[in-house]
Amino acid sequence: MASLKEIRARIGSVQSTHKITSAMKMVSAAKLHKAEDRTLQAVPYKNKLSEVLARYLGSIDDENFRVSLSVEREVKKIALVAISSSSGLCGAFNSNIAKLLKQKIEENKSIDREILVIPIGTKVAESLKAIQRQYPDIEINKEFVHLCEKPDYNESCKVSQLLTEKFQSGEYDRVELIYNHFKNAGVQIPTVDQFLPIATISAEGGDSNRLYFVEPNPKDFVESLVPIVIKTVFYTTLLDSSTAEFGARTTAMQAASENAEKLLSEITVQYNRARQESITNELIDIVSGSLAQK
Repeated sequence: MASLKEIRARIGSVQSTHKITSAMKMVSAAKLHKAEDRTLQAVPYKNKLSEVLARYLGSIDDENFRVSLSVEREVKKIALVAISSSSGLCGAFNSNIAKLLKQKIEENKSIDREILVIPIGTKVAESLKAIQRQYPDIEINKEFVHLCEKPDYNESCKVSQLLTEKFQSGEYDRVELIYNHFKNAGVQIPTVDQFLPIATISAEGGDSNRLYFVEPNPKDFVESLVPIVIKTVFYTTLLDSSTAEFGARTTAMQAASENAEKLLSEITVQYNRARQESITNELIDIVSGSLAQK
């Protein structure tokens, strides 16, 4: 059995860990509250904006009117944007993204597609080192690794602009976003969304009689709306991932604090038993010595 000194040192260590995890939980919870409010305001706007554009593009019958960013073509080259965090202590948040990214790379490599990976977050960038040893021909752009630390609209626009240019030039035929979608503080859903080409919803069934009145003209409308949708979707995805990160970290630190409390209780019981045993042994020695003198 460990000595009282060793047990006291272990109790002190667990108490220190508990203080740290409790503090991190409170900080993450405060950040989560702010990020959640911002994300819950942005996501419905992004979803409705994307839906309006998708339905309108699907309703256009004019074959001469084509939106380059919505054109589906044979996918020979694909860009994968993987969003993680730049720090740990957030449970399976980063490992889930790494697994999903590897899965998507393997799927695309199995049909001989060229791949560009844009990691956002140092954790996913680190996981790419092992993947690149297996697939050395994949291209990696680490220019935006630190964008996840504090999502910024202007910085996110640079990424969406880069992806748009690569798609329009034909350098890549599809762009997909890999990230954790925030459902609640305890649930983050690893998600893959098609970013480009822009999805369209065909006017069939209940939508066949839907009428759109566009001013000043369809071309100006689409050219004005498409860039807004592209930038909004990407920025909102960053916000979504950031909120999911705070949720994952809050949950992980809550679990760590509870485990520390449980461990502290067990060690305290162990300490009390060891102390009681020590006192009992001392009493036995005293009584034995007294009886020996008699």
